[in-house]
Amino acid sequence: MKKKNLLILNASPRAKGNISQMVDTIKAEALAQGAEVEVVRVGTLCVKPCMGCMRCRTEERCVLPEDDAQRVLAMICRADALVVASPCYWGNIPGTLKLLFDRMVYGLMGENAVGFPIPLHRGKRCALLSTSTTPWPFNILMHQSSGAIRAVKEICGYSGFKIVAKIEKGGTKQHTELSEREKNKCRRAVRRLLK
Repeated sequence: MKKKNLLILNASPRAKGNISQMVDTIKAEALAQGAEVEVVRVGTLCVKPCMGCMRCRTEERCVLPEDDAQRVLAMICRADALVVASPCYWGNIPGTLKLLFDRMVYGLMGENAVGFPIPLHRGKRCALLSTSTTPWPFNILMHQSSGAIRAVKEICGYSGFKIVAKIEKGGTKQHTELSEREKNKCRRAVRRLLK
């Protein structure tokens, strides 16, 4: 039986922060389950901004010179499952992650004749992770980590991914380490991703 390929997009610039701890837990569990795992640190990528020319919609490729956006898109296309891990920046995702998704839109979803989205990754599974310094439950009530989750859910949903887990952690300023309960949530997410 073919090994599952899990791709993790880590949009946190902090190598030891809560998002990176979640990513490490997920990676270890996926490897223990026999999956192949690739982790992309989004903040280290070289991605030029989208020009909004819309030519990718008709040409099905980006007209800008090749950079890391095309490389990551190829990884998403190869992956059986995806994890998008993002800290909350102003109730949303970091600009580096948004920039990456903007440049890959043509490979995530198509459009029909009147402009409705056609998902290109139907059948693949996805988990979404977010953290916020705002304490729980206000990280959700004030649309902090939940705002970041909403943004990625929109992108992944229109791309056809089935979202099987959403993990949000608030209060990261006071709680700099993952609890065993939070690690277990990450492990359960892996089991759902690799089904």
